[in-house]
Amino acid sequence: MSTIVDDTAAKLSSRIRLEREARGWSLGDVATRSGVAKATISKIERCEVSPTAAVLVRLAAAFDQTLAGLLTRAETADNRLVRAADQPLWRDPATGYVRRQLFVRPDHPVELVEVTLPAGQSVELPASSYARIRQIVWVKSGRLTLTEAGTPHELAAGDCLGFGPPADVTFANATTAPCSYVVALARS
Repeated sequence: MSTIVDDTAAKLSSRIRLEREARGWSLGDVATRSGVAKATISKIERCEVSPTAAVLVRLAAAFDQTLAGLLTRAETADNRLVRAADQPLWRDPATGYVRRQLFVRPDHPVELVEVTLPAGQSVELPASSYARIRQIVWVKSGRLTLTEAGTPHELAAGDCLGFGPPADVTFANATTAPCSYVVALARS
């Protein structure tokens, strides 16, 4: 297993720089397109800070990618078979949220992600992170409050919710136990 702290951080930093340079963009261009401060982007590219989930989503959207796509490109996975031991893990430094990339390939329209959201934590993602994708969330264990465009949806183990049009979304676990869920997404 890999974690962003161990070996993905340097790959991710390099990938973000490569995505920016491939487009001929300055740090200011990426900052304008993503809403992330130029200084923060510079520190991420130099591997001086580990970005939060919200920051990575904004950067990925600026590059017209999903978070999974950006992480996959950083990991450069080439196989159709992804062994459990090889599925990249990423931990959000702000919330402790752990994201396991179960399956993603640039040439396949479906991605699968497993998330463990610690008790009492929440993650807010902007509408831009849902542009050009369709998502479904399935709660494996615990309880999840998913607020989409201001409308809360209470989900328990086994419940499944298909996302509507792109909107700001908050994933919240107001309980005292972790919540585990799977996100399936397809590029539209």
